Amino acid sequence: MSLAKSDPYLRRYTLGERINHWLVAISFVLLVLSGLPFFHPFFWSLTGLFGGPTMTRILHPWIGLFMVLMFAIMAVRFFKESLIRRHDIQWLKQINDVLLNRDEKLPPVGKNNAGQKLVYWLMLGCISLLLITGVMIWQPLVGEAMPITLRRLASLGHAYIAFLAIVTLIVHIYSGMWVKGSFQAMVRGRVSKAWARHHHDLWYEEEMEKERKHREISRRHDSSGQEAP
Repeated sequence: MSLAKSDPYLRRYTLGERINHWLVAISFVLLVLSGLPFFHPFFWSLTGLFGGPTMTRILHPWIGLFMVLMFAIMAVRFFKESLIRRHDIQWLKQINDVLLNRDEKLPPVGKNNAGQKLVYWLMLGCISLLLITGVMIWQPLVGEAMPITLRRLASLGHAYIAFLAIVTLIVHIYSGMWVKGSFQAMVRGRVSKAWARHHHDLWYEEEMEKERKHREISRRHDSSGQEAP
């Protein structure tokens, strides 16, 4: 019979999910650094990070396409667990309890809370619109074929949407640092069962049920092995 002790940790993210997440994060930061110089002259010195203004202008859209691809993969990975449920609406209604750390008053939470789900949908919308407006102003591939008025509107929209995406990312980073253990989860891929039970109780129960079923299957397998001649 197996005498293995229960693992005190739960796997929250696979290695593939973590690599995917950090590729999106890194490419987004590179997009911000390469895009700001064309937003305001104050940031013009940032072009030096990419080999000068010309290289910055060339690299920016290609980095953007890479990020869109990585984000699309991540969006598919996390789609199911990012769907808004009834308890998420209640969680948002009790945002004051969230901000005041009154976790005991909050409704049950799945693998992602309502705040994380909002970030998912906001970024999905922002990146989709950034792709559309970015292609419209991409010179010389597409931009020169667009009417000047439409190109100007796309450029303005691109800037405003990028600003919203940056704010969303800042909130996401702050939330990850604010809830102790969240950042480490995306680095190490696992969290303690105590952390999971406290912050994501519905997900914790689901994982415990999987663990119980796995343990039962192992027990039956060990028992059948001992009975075999």
